[in-house]
Order: sequence, then C-alpha cells, then structure tokens
Amino acid sequence: MRWLYANLGYKLVAVAVAFLLWGVAHSSSSIERGFDVPMVLRGLPDDLVIVDQSTSEVNVRIQGSRAALRNLSAADLEYPVEVSGAKPGVLKLEVDPMPLDLPRGARLVSRSPSTVELTLARRGSKTVRVRADVAGEPAPNYRIAGIDLDPPRVKVVGAQSEVLRLNEVLTETIDVTGANADVVREVAVALGGRNLWLEEPQPVTARVRIEPADGVVEAPAGAEGDTG
Repeated sequence: MRWLYANLGYKLVAVAVAFLLWGVAHSSSSIERGFDVPMVLRGLPDDLVIVDQSTSEVNVRIQGSRAALRNLSAADLEYPVEVSGAKPGVLKLEVDPMPLDLPRGARLVSRSPSTVELTLARRGSKTVRVRADVAGEPAPNYRIAGIDLDPPRVKVVGAQSEVLRLNEVLTETIDVTGANADVVREVAVALGGRNLWLEEPQPVTARVRIEPADGVVEAPAGAEGDTG
C-alpha cells in the first residue's frame, strides 16, 4: 500500500486539475435552447393601427455554452421588426435572422416563422356618448328617477372604419335589483370592437338615482343607503 501514498502531493494536484478541466469542458460545451420571443413592431406610422397580425412571437433556437445560456430567458429578449413607411393594407415582412442582442458565446441557429403578415388600417378617433347598461328592478314601490354619468362622453380611437360606425358606448352592467337608494358604481366601458380603445382609459362613475314611486322621498325604516 506504500505506492498509494507515494508522491501523494502530485497525485492530489493531478486530481484537482482533472476536475477543473472537466468543469471547464462541461461549462463550455455547446448546448441549444428554444425560446418564444415576443415580437416588437418598431416605427409604426402614427396614422395607422394594426388590425390583424399572423403572430406575436418568434420561436428561436439559440446555441451556445452552458455558461452563456444559463441565465438567458425569453423575458430578456425581444424580436424587433421594422415597419416604418408602412401603408394601409396587408404587409408581409421578412423576419430578420440576426436581430437579437445575445450574450457572448451564444448565436441564433434558427427562427420561425421567417415572415410575418400584418393588416394595417387608417387610425381614426371620435367622441361618443356613454350609455349606462342597467339591469334589475329597484325595491317594491321604488323606481329609477334618472342616471348620471361622469364623464358623459368619451373619446374612442382605433381602426377608422370601426370608429366611424360608433355612435355610443355601453358601460358594464349595473345591477339595481332591490335598491331603495341611489346606486353609485365605477364601471368600465365596453367598446364592442376588437380594434377600438379609449384615448384615456379610465372608469366611468355612474349614479343611478332611486326614489319612491309615489314621489314621497322617505326611505323605509332600517333601509341602507346603498345596496352594493
């Protein structure tokens, strides 16, 4: 067994070097990973909106060392697509094969799709009135005296063809079932089109005024001021 301890120091150094070389080789060996990277459109003209898009993500395969890809995630990446100079209609664009900002030691192997198709429309805007969507009936012997909305009108923007057809927008449903006093709610606006949005997204404050049906303003004993 004396041979086992002969030149022990050299043997320990050799083992340490072997482990070190294994670790370096393991960390530097090439691997490949796939990511679904969100597509970001750049340079879209202000007078256009996108009404259809063949994909919102690009699937990429990235090759590199384990060290280079260890901390890489789809959240760190975006796939830019240049659309400046676009016009209304269908636009087919080549997806640039080398747009990603990758860590050193990593490279793009493939991407899919290689093209993206966009449908663009003229952008329009219009100010329209807001109408409350009220459901249910107040408590017996009570009625709805009126509805106040703040703001009473909103500015809608989006695809011009859809904007021009719009005359009013509805609030989300306000339930007044069993109410014996004013019902006040903050409600969202339903635009009714997938290519429409509010210029200033904000809720609408709705007050549904409830009063006795006989006109005598007197709440029954024990009544609460608001059902919701």
